[in-house]
Amino acid sequence: MDKELLAMLVCPLCKGKLKYDREAGELRCHYDGLAYPVRDGIPVMLPEEARVMTVDEKLPSSPGRGGKA
Repeated sequence: MDKELLAMLVCPLCKGKLKYDREAGELRCHYDGLAYPVRDGIPVMLPEEARVMTVDEKLPSSPGRGGKA
C-alpha cells in the first residue's frame, strides 16, 4: 500500500490513525477495534465491511508478548 495514501487515511468512525497489517491485508483501528479490508490494493473504509478485532489483536504488540515489534 502506498505510504502517502496510508498517511492520509483515518478511521471513518473515530477519525483516528490506522495501522496497516500487510499479512492480513487490512487497516486496523485499535481504538474502535475494527479492521478494514484492503481488496486489490484498495482500502474498503465502510464500517459495515469491517471485521471486529479480537481482544488480543487490540492489545499493543510488544517483544515480551511475542507479537510483532
